[in-house]
Amino acid sequence: MIISPFEAARSSTPKGIRYIRLFLLALVGLFISKTIWFSNLLQGNSPRRLMDFDAFYIVAQMIWRGEVADAYHFATLFEVQKAMSGTQSFMPWTYPPPFDLLIAPLAFLPLGLAYALFTGGTFTAYLATLKRIESEHFPLLLIVLLPTLAVVIGCGQNGFLTGTLIGLTCLGFQRRSAWAGLPLGLMIIKPHLAVAFALYTLASRRWAAACIAAATVLAMSALSALLLGTDVWIAFLQGTKEAQIFLEKGMYPLFRMISPYAALHTFGLPASMAMAAQILVAVLALGLVVLSVYRGLPLRQSLGLTAIASLLISPYAYDYDMPVFGIGLALILPDLIRQGREAERAIIYGLSLFAGGFGMAQSFGYVAEHGTDAKLQIDNMPLSLAGFTLIALALLAWRILRRTEEMRPAPAEGRATTAIIAPHAGS
Repeated sequence: MIISPFEAARSSTPKGIRYIRLFLLALVGLFISKTIWFSNLLQGNSPRRLMDFDAFYIVAQMIWRGEVADAYHFATLFEVQKAMSGTQSFMPWTYPPPFDLLIAPLAFLPLGLAYALFTGGTFTAYLATLKRIESEHFPLLLIVLLPTLAVVIGCGQNGFLTGTLIGLTCLGFQRRSAWAGLPLGLMIIKPHLAVAFALYTLASRRWAAACIAAATVLAMSALSALLLGTDVWIAFLQGTKEAQIFLEKGMYPLFRMISPYAALHTFGLPASMAMAAQILVAVLALGLVVLSVYRGLPLRQSLGLTAIASLLISPYAYDYDMPVFGIGLALILPDLIRQGREAERAIIYGLSLFAGGFGMAQSFGYVAEHGTDAKLQIDNMPLSLAGFTLIALALLAWRILRRTEEMRPAPAEGRATTAIIAPHAGS
């Protein structure tokens, strides 16, 4: 069989246990090596290229110096990062102020220890959440998500955190708890990844959860304004405008992005046309969320499709955001195995591996060819393909899951049609 090396892994079998140990050992080895790298134990005082977690740490220090508003102005932040790193590499800052509150305590720790606690803690939480959602096929999930997990560990990004919050939201919805709105509201730290779930909450009429999510967003926003000053919100809005200009000019590593916009723009489509296509895909993805609710798909299926759709909304989505896809895959994996054909499942596993690792592979190639301080230009930008891959994954998953609907017996004549939607109604 084509996929036997994948699906032979089960947590309940000795082979499954060996898979878990092997892949976790590899990831722990990567984590330890990156902790040493961020600690500068091997480089000494020599300059090194900045990574994503470096940006978290630098902004955390700027918060305690009262300079956090300057982090949202690219020219100012570039000078700060250059002074601290001794290189020309640059990491922009476009996170909402509530995320500033989250990372502020990192400034009180040495860089290596801060990385270890942040990445190790969120990684552990993500794995626990993933296993809680789907324990039977957990080894298979580890295999398919291995490139994604390695990418987030390698750069120290917040993908494990956002993946955990989305996973907790889904678990809350499965328990029909209004408190599912709490982790959803905490996604204010990266709101573009929560748009699809906000729509799902409204479409499924989970009003209590929606109220808790809205209250959480308001509380976090007010707290950040109180502690950091209202100016930080003004600076954030100005920074998003700068980010939009840089995105249009191709000054971001588009080959690391997983959006249709990035894919089309690196293939030569003008920024305006690529953005129009991105908007169209986002509308269709949100339509898929609504359709999954009103077609009465089983709860796990509709939540899984919503998680996958979350990554197709914004043009500004990176490979380190793929843990959210992992949550979606965990939710629908039992149905994919049960209802999908062997070739279909092989395609899903292969595309998942590709989407998680292609951007980082392109990054290594770009650095090898142009050096660590090379300025990004759209003319020599490597191709971005993950956006196409995610569209294909969403469509194929929908095709397989529709078989559930086709196999479901028709409701008895005279029965209220709202009974089909009942699993999604209320909180």
